[in-house]
Amino acid sequence: MRQTRRLFAAVLAITFIAFCAGSCRKFDGDQTIPAYLRIDTISLTTDYFTEGAGTHNITDAWVFVNDQLIGAFELPATFPVLATGVNKVEIRPGIKINGISATRAPYPFYKPYIIEAFNFVEDSVQVLHPTTSYYGTSNFAWLEDFEGSSISLEKTSKSDTTINKTAPANSPEAWLSEYSAYSGKIHLTGDFKKFEVATFNSYVLPGKGAPVFLEMDYKCDRAFGVGLFVKNSNTILTLPLVIMNKTTGWKKIYINLGPTITDYPNAQYIKVYFDSDLGTEATDAQYFIDNLKIVYRNNP
Repeated sequence: MRQTRRLFAAVLAITFIAFCAGSCRKFDGDQTIPAYLRIDTISLTTDYFTEGAGTHNITDAWVFVNDQLIGAFELPATFPVLATGVNKVEIRPGIKINGISATRAPYPFYKPYIIEAFNFVEDSVQVLHPTTSYYGTSNFAWLEDFEGSSISLEKTSKSDTTINKTAPANSPEAWLSEYSAYSGKIHLTGDFKKFEVATFNSYVLPGKGAPVFLEMDYKCDRAFGVGLFVKNSNTILTLPLVIMNKTTGWKKIYINLGPTITDYPNAQYIKVYFDSDLGTEATDAQYFIDNLKIVYRNNP
């Protein structure tokens, strides 16, 4: 997990510097009465058939005025801006990398929301309704929403059981939306005490610092792990990445695969895996996952 800890430390440092820069910076001039902006949410639209479902967990707005960082604000937020008259406003959708509050950053696949000529009004609260979508240069190596006739995950030799679709269609257990009537379900009970499932296909993904993320909706009544199988030379390495804690409902997470892939530049391929067990205290556990995506962009 060394590369994960390095990532956390680096992003935390960058975020801290950005916040300091945003909080300390003043606009030129003698303005003392700020204008105020309010942002409640940032919405996401997708092309379902090529980009998957439009689920998201955009938690923050990274706000720039005339290309200068004002700050990163947890949503919903109302915040002052020392600007008046017409200025450029840019809102970058922010996430928690690996679900950790200390690793907030703009998501590299979501487009910024830009108003080229926004008229700031002193001592007035102006409400923005930002929208975003994926960059056209985003690549989707894997999409799995459990709506098809087959599932692109399979159990490994270590698993007592496999993953199935929820049943029947539109079961209240599933993630339900316009395009979703099913989710993936794993049930541990009785003799089925451990699961480990991995992507059926293997993937060759860009390293050298290129952004690569796994997106996932999930709910579970017992923690489970997410990691990578990396084939490096003649060895298949098992690299745990993130532990998903017990939830009371559906959640969305963005898991950063990029640093691990960069650490293995000679890897022949990777697979994503999920695993858990009942341990010694539990007798029953259910796990649900949906809207799985591996998204990447090549470095220029």
